Amino acid sequence: MASVSNPPPQGIYVPVPTFFAAPSSKDFDVASPPLDLEAQTKHSLFLLNGGIQGLVILGSTGEAIHLTNKERVQLIKSQREELDKAGFKDRPVIAGTATQNIEDTLQQLEESKAAGAEYGMVLAPGYFASAASQQGIIKWFQAVADKSPIPVMIYHFPGVTNGLYIAPSTFETLAQHPNIVGCKLSHGDIPDHTLIASSPKIDPSHFVVFSGLGQNLLPVLTVGGQGAIDGLAGVFPKTVVRLFQLFQDSSAKGTTKKDLDEMRSLQFKICEGEKLVAKWGTVGIKEAVARTWGIGDKDSARLPLAGGFQGGEKEWDSWKEVYAGLKELEESL
Repeated sequence: MASVSNPPPQGIYVPVPTFFAAPSSKDFDVASPPLDLEAQTKHSLFLLNGGIQGLVILGSTGEAIHLTNKERVQLIKSQREELDKAGFKDRPVIAGTATQNIEDTLQQLEESKAAGAEYGMVLAPGYFASAASQQGIIKWFQAVADKSPIPVMIYHFPGVTNGLYIAPSTFETLAQHPNIVGCKLSHGDIPDHTLIASSPKIDPSHFVVFSGLGQNLLPVLTVGGQGAIDGLAGVFPKTVVRLFQLFQDSSAKGTTKKDLDEMRSLQFKICEGEKLVAKWGTVGIKEAVARTWGIGDKDSARLPLAGGFQGGEKEWDSWKEVYAGLKELEESL
């Protein structure tokens, strides 16, 4: 590939959940509840009005593996059009892929581009994780990036790829590809974040490093990371953006003790809220969005995920105090 692709802008992105029709709706089908594009758009605009830099559609939180290719296109196209209509043409849409073979991945990337996505976030192929070599991973991503019509980001999430490990040295190699422009690291290994984000062999103007965990945001920023693709930001966008922006502003002018105290306080509150996301994933995010802001239906999901907390009101009661505090903070920003 002759030209070098540009990465997405640094900042806070949200891996948006995919909203489905509520069980109480007339067109509900337990085998395949239809998309709820009205709730999807309402949530997307809530996020962008809260300062979110862009949306990741059809990542793990978006239940990518539960949608047909036709539904993928419909979802991406609808949100790109709604964002443009609302004046957010400058906010990128990153489309996730979660297939195991290169041809299917390329088909999804081509369809994502046609639907309006600017980037593809490609989940590492983990079916044969125990047998995959670092060289095999390198060649797999290079083959995808060679033919992808949009720039590619590497999605490293050992929790959903059979524990597949991608070494920092592998990222150093892949970061040299002109069409591979960044990564999402959805694990808590700060040393590996550091070895990628601070590597002298990686050009940060071409290859951006985003943490997939908001609870790691402040430490990741200090070692050269450029932001996060974070689940809690799907509920409290201004709060997570505030921490990112405060770090950027204070770094530019000189960090004061007051800045540091506020950043630590924000990170503490984010870590409290992220405990729900870590435990419940997309189910918890939908529950929190519905209960906190009245967007979507907390019971909407596709099998085998059961909609809503299994513990019902009792489970929510255990989070109520933390989320009420975060809502108060969010509304003050």
